[in-house]
Amino acid sequence: MESVTPNASQLSAMTRLFSASVFREMAKKGRSPQFRRLFDEAALRGSCATGATVGSAFETAFSILKIAGRRHEYIYRTAVTQKILLGRHTLHTAAMLNEFRAGTCKADLVILNGTATVYEIKSERDSLTRLARQVDNYKRVFAAVNVIASEDHVEGVLAAVPEDIGVMCLSKRYRISVIQDAVNQPERVSPQTVFDSLRSDEAELILNGLGVCVPKVPNTQRHAVMRDLFAELNSADVHSQMVQVLKRSRNLTPLSDLIDQLPRSLHAAALSIPIRRADHRRLTDVVAMPLGVAMTWE
Repeated sequence: MESVTPNASQLSAMTRLFSASVFREMAKKGRSPQFRRLFDEAALRGSCATGATVGSAFETAFSILKIAGRRHEYIYRTAVTQKILLGRHTLHTAAMLNEFRAGTCKADLVILNGTATVYEIKSERDSLTRLARQVDNYKRVFAAVNVIASEDHVEGVLAAVPEDIGVMCLSKRYRISVIQDAVNQPERVSPQTVFDSLRSDEAELILNGLGVCVPKVPNTQRHAVMRDLFAELNSADVHSQMVQVLKRSRNLTPLSDLIDQLPRSLHAAALSIPIRRADHRRLTDVVAMPLGVAMTWE
């Protein structure tokens, strides 16, 4: 294997290897011409060992991308997935939400365990311009808010957020350290903002869990009636029920077997990119294929 110092174009191709379109194509078709094209654009052949598989090629690309200064959002997602969701919890006890609506923003990652904790990613490539507004929106839906950032961003993040917001750093050694602890405050959430984040069936389950029955009204009025009911509820109670309901409705336990058969670099993809259960076997077969076979995909 050769050591590689990729240029910007090659890094971009490596980044796109971990895209939803490549992942879905492999799962649906059992092959991915897009993977082959991006692999060539990334000039990764010299970095892969003899006898490499598609899975080990992903691992090689990830090992290059996770070097400080090259990291994009997926690298941070993987760090949170591996070191927090799968490191401190399990798929049997915790759930993870991706791109979850919170007010006028979308939360990068949310982990539901005993509480709801959001992780806003600020990689080397991100600006801090929107951070204050994002944090303000997240506090209306989640009890605990964390910002996970590169070492270069930590000072800027600390200056931009209140003391009750957690600040975490993904170090040059790919370790997560806590710079400022997040304060768990379910009492500050806005029940109506929580309602706006949910599917209708989830909102009704929360109301039922709190002993509130949804009156029979025409479907055109149902949304407004339920939102008004949420407005009358206690913030901490709504948050507690939200965690319980979402842990069931967004349960990731069925993905445990799939995760066990994929390289670590694809765990975050598997937990965030929906594919049919019937396609799981096809995906794991593709990942185990010799890289030489993948290079014939057209």
